[in-house]
Amino acid sequence: MNTIPLVLQITRLEATHLGDLVDQFAELVADDAGDDPAVLRLVPDAYADDPEAAREFRDVTERDLLRRRRQDAQLVRTSLSPAATLTSVAMAGAEGWEEVDLVLDPATVQAWLRTLAAIRLVIASRLGITDEDQHDDDDPRFGVYDWLGYRLEGLIRAIETAGAAGG
Repeated sequence: MNTIPLVLQITRLEATHLGDLVDQFAELVADDAGDDPAVLRLVPDAYADDPEAAREFRDVTERDLLRRRRQDAQLVRTSLSPAATLTSVAMAGAEGWEEVDLVLDPATVQAWLRTLAAIRLVIASRLGITDEDQHDDDDPRFGVYDWLGYRLEGLIRAIETAGAAGG
């Protein structure tokens, strides 16, 4: 794994919105969500053809997996704190467009990747997206889903660039 810190540029407005999403995500996986389809999508069946084995596996692994997702979300939230400083998104003004450099160590980068992907899965579940054909570019409900995809893709490119430069 790359040991070079990664610098991620983000506006204060983006950081504040992302911080809110991460908080909501952490709350979702902290609650006893039971049969919430979004949470179930985060802990897919290990044995699709054996419901009993899948249930047993989930009973053993789900709590630990969701705990790790909460830890990742907390790490992302902490790393966002230098940029997510707006008290009101609606009243942000020019300060909201100020870019901030976040320096992420490799463990934090991995937490970002897992958390952004997981939040996208939750949103996809809420929107009923199960494959690419169900995405509607003209539907504004897909805006946050698309923005998270943009951020995730940018993070992957930055990792690839840092890897090429470091190795």
